Amino acid sequence: MARGRGIYRRNKVWWIRYAGPDGRIRFESSRSTSCKKAESMLLQRRKDVEEGKDPIPARRIRHHTFMELAAVYLQWAVRQRSFRSKKVIMGVLTKEFGITPLRRFGTRLVEEYQSRMLTAGKKPATANRHLATLKHAFTKAVEWEMIEEEVLKRVRRVKLLQENNRRLRYLSREESAALINACSPHLRPIVVTALNTGARKEEILSLEWDRHVDLRHNFILLDLTKNGERRELPINLTLREVLSGIVRRIDSPYVFVNDEGKRFGDVKKSFYAACRRAGIKDFRFHDLRHCFASHLVMAGIDITTVKTLLGHKTLTMTLRYSHLAPFHTRNAVAALDQALTGSNCTKTIQSPSQDEKRTQSEPAKSLIFHGGPSQN
Repeated sequence: MARGRGIYRRNKVWWIRYAGPDGRIRFESSRSTSCKKAESMLLQRRKDVEEGKDPIPARRIRHHTFMELAAVYLQWAVRQRSFRSKKVIMGVLTKEFGITPLRRFGTRLVEEYQSRMLTAGKKPATANRHLATLKHAFTKAVEWEMIEEEVLKRVRRVKLLQENNRRLRYLSREESAALINACSPHLRPIVVTALNTGARKEEILSLEWDRHVDLRHNFILLDLTKNGERRELPINLTLREVLSGIVRRIDSPYVFVNDEGKRFGDVKKSFYAACRRAGIKDFRFHDLRHCFASHLVMAGIDITTVKTLLGHKTLTMTLRYSHLAPFHTRNAVAALDQALTGSNCTKTIQSPSQDEKRTQSEPAKSLIFHGGPSQN
């Protein structure tokens, strides 16, 4: 937030910038949350420069390594919702850069790291998450006076890679049933929850009985989502039956726990094993969220409702599912034709097959995913 020329704010601390005796722009923290103190400090620095004095404080920022920054950054990041992922990323970055001095970081060094990630088979999205974390760590390093702002500028020049996030992989109802049947006992209720709510993996594994699950009124309240907003998910009959069948442990608040009563950190290995047993290829846990949304749209649920259930802030992400409702849009255009001409033109449009009619007309229970033989 900028107050005026030469003064701006980082978080709650005011900073000043001015031209030194050598003409180079200098940045300095006022170490205060008071704007007036920062303005007074800026006036004094400019006066010193006009009088030929060097206003740079005597104390010089000492050298720090990336390992030191990583340790301090993780202590600070505990307060963030994304701490678990940042902890993993910072672990990888520390192995890569370790004792590298922070002042050695520049555009070329970071871009070479990007290239090594791509060469190792990492996707652009993964490289971008690493770069975003690195940039933020250096931003905090400037605030903590571990490096000069010039180093941060060099790191910030590195651009994010272009991503392709339009992957849309979902299962048929028969494949969904096969996957559930192939799940191990601890995984089955987790997968059923994902298929019937569209919740993200971390949202599901973090569920607590008293805090999130209300079986009396049949809804799940998510208060810690990716977008930082609360989201309410209805509990259908199948999910209610599954949740009611889980034995609640008195030594743990979590819904999904292991034999020791601890919540699952991840279910990646058991999920991929279930996919292999079910004969399902190229499928990730997050794709269960696509299954939820895709089958809602194919059942004729409007895209705005799907957006609300998924927790998307805008329709942009939700609209990727719109092509799955061809007869919904076809009937909309036919209705317009009828309104304009006064004739019933819907008879001239090719009727969908019996299976397609059933998909469009079935009640909400058709969206319930469960194991066992197909209930079609």
